[in-house]
Amino acid sequence: MTETPTAALSSAGVSIWLDDLSRERISTGNLQKLIDEKNVVGVTTNPTIFATALSKGDAYREQVATLAAAGTDASAAVFEITTDDVAAASDLFRPVYDASAGYDGRVSIEVEPGLAHDAAGTIAEATQLWAKVDRPNAMIKIPATVEGLEAITAVIAQGISVNVTLIFSLQRYREVINAYLTGLEKAKAAGIDLSTIHSVASFFVSRVDTEIDKRLEAVGTDEALALKSKAGVANARLAYQVFVEEFDSERARVLLAAGANKQRPLWASTGVKSAELPDTLYVTELVADGVVNTMPEKTLDATFDHGVVTGDTVTVSYDEANAVLDAIAAQGVSYDDVTALLEKEGVEKFVVSWNELLETVGSALEAAR
Repeated sequence: MTETPTAALSSAGVSIWLDDLSRERISTGNLQKLIDEKNVVGVTTNPTIFATALSKGDAYREQVATLAAAGTDASAAVFEITTDDVAAASDLFRPVYDASAGYDGRVSIEVEPGLAHDAAGTIAEATQLWAKVDRPNAMIKIPATVEGLEAITAVIAQGISVNVTLIFSLQRYREVINAYLTGLEKAKAAGIDLSTIHSVASFFVSRVDTEIDKRLEAVGTDEALALKSKAGVANARLAYQVFVEEFDSERARVLLAAGANKQRPLWASTGVKSAELPDTLYVTELVADGVVNTMPEKTLDATFDHGVVTGDTVTVSYDEANAVLDAIAAQGVSYDDVTALLEKEGVEKFVVSWNELLETVGSALEAAR
């Protein structure tokens, strides 16, 4: 039997995680089917995903009625509902987690995005989420803001597994790795078993292209237009180079020898934003051993259907990637300006989604009462 493209991707060292979760996916067996048939070995969530899940269907009606009867407010109800979904999904992925010795079978849940610039608040909520979900294969998502870096170190130091989200720049990615290693050093000093702590660093891909392409179009020259839709892949490939270098440092080697795990790069925002682009672009062009690609279902289906996996497309392309970013800079497009804007917008978009989630749950509680 011919190997499917998603199986080939897994064989090449890429862990496929689904960028979506709903109670309906769990209860109907849809998520189990994706595990069985399309090589899905983990799930990521965010406020937008939960807002969408809660706005349609009846899967949450019974729990909402119970919470309403107990006088629960919208914020506390969101906490209960989302952690229940993540715990149930974690149980579904437990065989994957056990078979991979904790490497995969992961389900991520995000701290409230309004805390993105509040280190103490992030640490407190991350601790609460971890305790409430109470599954070893959960991961707590913390944004890679300046304040988030402090929280990442503190949460890792407690032995909590972390998915660092909203990374756009190579410099911030280096700071994220430093925060992770510092957390591991603190955990080691506290006597925590480092092998139990896992982390991924979510590097956003398509959003980089969207913003840089807009600026290249404004420049309008043939040279500028020829660079469209190349920045996201180039940026991610160079992030993998940073990953390889940083985890081969003496500092990292000491921790790895003590049982620590590498913080794997995760490609996020991997659905294409333009119909002109191949729908598997951010999958097939970012194949490397030891990475995660978290895909919306549309991208997963496209990859399964017609993705062409040719092995490692990252480590052979560092020079090309550097040349692309240099050429974009030569057109007057500022990499630092773009990545700073994307981080700011990323937080703002999740805050909007969080408010929509609170509004949806609040309305449902009111209706149930």
